[in-house]
Amino acid sequence: MNNKRQYPLEFRREEVTQILRCWDASEAASVIGIGSVGKSNLIQHLTRADVKQTVLGSQADSTHVVVVDANMLGPLPSPSLPDSQQFRVWAGFELIMHRIFLALYPFPQLPQEEAKRFYDAYQMLQDGNNPLFSYMGVRYLELGLEYFLRKNLKIVLIFDEFEELLRQMPPKFFQILRGLRDSHKSNFLYTTFSRSPIPVLVERYGLPLLDMEPFVELFTDNIIYVGPYNETDGRQMLASISRRRDKTLPDLANALLLEATGRFAGLLRGGFNALAEANIVDWGTYNAERVAEILIANQAVKAECASIWTGLNRSEQYVLKAVAKLHPYTVSAETELAVSMLVQKRLLRVNRTDKELVIEPPVFRLYVRSNPDAA
Repeated sequence: MNNKRQYPLEFRREEVTQILRCWDASEAASVIGIGSVGKSNLIQHLTRADVKQTVLGSQADSTHVVVVDANMLGPLPSPSLPDSQQFRVWAGFELIMHRIFLALYPFPQLPQEEAKRFYDAYQMLQDGNNPLFSYMGVRYLELGLEYFLRKNLKIVLIFDEFEELLRQMPPKFFQILRGLRDSHKSNFLYTTFSRSPIPVLVERYGLPLLDMEPFVELFTDNIIYVGPYNETDGRQMLASISRRRDKTLPDLANALLLEATGRFAGLLRGGFNALAEANIVDWGTYNAERVAEILIANQAVKAECASIWTGLNRSEQYVLKAVAKLHPYTVSAETELAVSMLVQKRLLRVNRTDKELVIEPPVFRLYVRSNPDAA
């Protein structure tokens, strides 16, 4: 029985269409969204057959989505230990093979004999008794993939929490992923979900740029930013929260909540409870700024703001503090890039009247003004 919450077919329509068009063209995609933006909900939505069909049409049934969450990696040895790199690479491929197994089981696409051979390859990859298996893991993964790809199926690996994979895996792992992709260009592809662009993450984690370049360049042409919900999705989310929690806010309160939170998913969730508990009678005397002051006093909302903040790099945090007038602003190539990234992430906008930068949404603006990194 599937107990996962389902969203309307039109949910995240713009982002879904962009991603599915990449899949239709057999191209990799890098999806970027800050903490609290609702990336997990989008991933869940993309796995639905009816959602895939909106763009892929008749190819939807032969396109199989496999979600690989790097947080599901088991304990890994210290990089300083002998054979650590080989073990880590094996652990990465074991996780991929396991997720393929779960996504495609009971393998109706394969004849019984080939299904058995795939299962045997899966078992061999999982066997940790033979020390050579850590070196041979990719061979069993490639063998297992071959059974499905030769049937003209398309497999899309969605790497959720891609930062963790970059942090845990050596460059060789990503070089092999590039090799697998090159061997099956039309029907094996990757979509990553992360809080920052992949090149930024590679630099942040000190990974060798030349070694990572072949993998990174797969995503150059398709960088998709996931922002806050649009008005329709935001209102549908509030209606869903209201039903689940058996609480109702007046229409004006909902409108102010959408404005104060910028329609960011995590802020909406925490904000709904905060306003429901506020017992406000006359909402006509409130505006978005005043609602934001109520929200920032709520621990759940503050935690969501902290999640957004910690997901930003130092340059982005520097720029936001400068905009909040917490310290002077020095223009450089680095800060200009940070401004561009923050605008893409919908955390900054340019005020058309005075051409000044403004932090968005209002509740996050108050969080930044509180100087979150101050001792």
